[in-house]
Amino acid sequence: MTTTNEIADKIAAEHGLSKSQGKAIVEAVLAQITSAALGGAETSLPGFGKFKVKDAPEREARNPATGAMIKVAASKKITFTPAKALKDALNK
Repeated sequence: MTTTNEIADKIAAEHGLSKSQGKAIVEAVLAQITSAALGGAETSLPGFGKFKVKDAPEREARNPATGAMIKVAASKKITFTPAKALKDALNK
């Protein structure tokens, strides 16, 4: 698993920045993706993929402890669709 700190450290090392500057860059990118999602907008990162907000409708589910049927409220979820370039790189 790779963490945001590891990503920030790699960016800092590759670009001659301090670790705190690298972390600030990573956090700024993630904040912009979050902000776009909160506004319902899609974020497209060419060569990487798209983050999109989708509506999950209300549904019925089973409580595993009791077996009783319960209603799960409608909600929003964020989905990620990888770009073709990323999928191709993974499947080489």
